[in-house]
Amino acid sequence: MTRRLFKEFKEFAVKGNMIDIAIGVIIGAAFNKVVDVLVKEVFLPPLSLLTDEINWSDKKLILREAIIEDTTVKVQEVAIAYGKLLEVLMDFAIIGFVVFLVVKFMNSIRNKAQDPKNKTVATPKEIELLNRMTELLERQLEITEKNALKK
Repeated sequence: MTRRLFKEFKEFAVKGNMIDIAIGVIIGAAFNKVVDVLVKEVFLPPLSLLTDEINWSDKKLILREAIIEDTTVKVQEVAIAYGKLLEVLMDFAIIGFVVFLVVKFMNSIRNKAQDPKNKTVATPKEIELLNRMTELLERQLEITEKNALKK
């Protein structure tokens, strides 16, 4: 049983599924750092300047003040940290936009590669074959229509 399980795991890993997932996780973690710096160091400072240098991550709606007696906290503060929510939403919007741009770029490259008429990019063999088959079917349809008109 363990031999079969090991064999199935080996097939799974060799197929590339696990490698693809690992690469996605690694790139996602690195991309997260880039977006984090982009939001905190590029987008938030101008936004903060426009709003009289408000630090958005510290913004909160206090529901109950903390009670402090003799430097000890008797009752904890209860607050809704809406500033952190705004920061996370901004992160999400930026990530979504950047992913959109990357996918759009990749789709344009794929579309160029799949266009058999575009000679600047090598077309995959499957697309060339499908294109030839389509041309042959179109010619056959034309011949069939001409023969039908003659009768």
